[in-house]
Amino acid sequence: MVSLLSNSAMVRGRDEVYVAAMPLRATKGPPQLLMSAAYSLNLWDFQHFMVIIKPSSLSQVLVFDFQPKDPEDIYVALAALYGRAVPGTVLVRQLKKLPRNKCWLVGYSKAEADAMEIAREFNKEWETNLRIGLHDCRDYTNSKNLFQTLCCLSPFMERTIC
Repeated sequence: MVSLLSNSAMVRGRDEVYVAAMPLRATKGPPQLLMSAAYSLNLWDFQHFMVIIKPSSLSQVLVFDFQPKDPEDIYVALAALYGRAVPGTVLVRQLKKLPRNKCWLVGYSKAEADAMEIAREFNKEWETNLRIGLHDCRDYTNSKNLFQTLCCLSPFMERTIC
């Protein structure tokens, strides 16, 4: 469920910043069946994390996420699982609405800040060689540099990230 903060006067006209987690996808066929079964049975908790910005002026939301350039290539997946660096990319997509599950409000854009522009500038500097556990989607969404520049964090996120 999407978290909400009650002080609406403080945030009026500011962009909302969220972090969301989604189950990892696998290539079609046996890998996809195995991943789905493992996820459904809570055997593995492989999650993909992303930053979501909900602009105050638009009804759609923007998703910023860091992932392999070809996430469904079995050779890329194997290399990544063995700790090798693989080519990555930061994607920017639009969604019609926020995810209903595993989506947390982490803060609001700073006054007079354009959260989308700040995120785009951050993405230009982000190193795109992906290594699971060392430099991956978790590191992207937990980036102290991104969140300190982007938004006024909730007290919980201030303790968690900073």
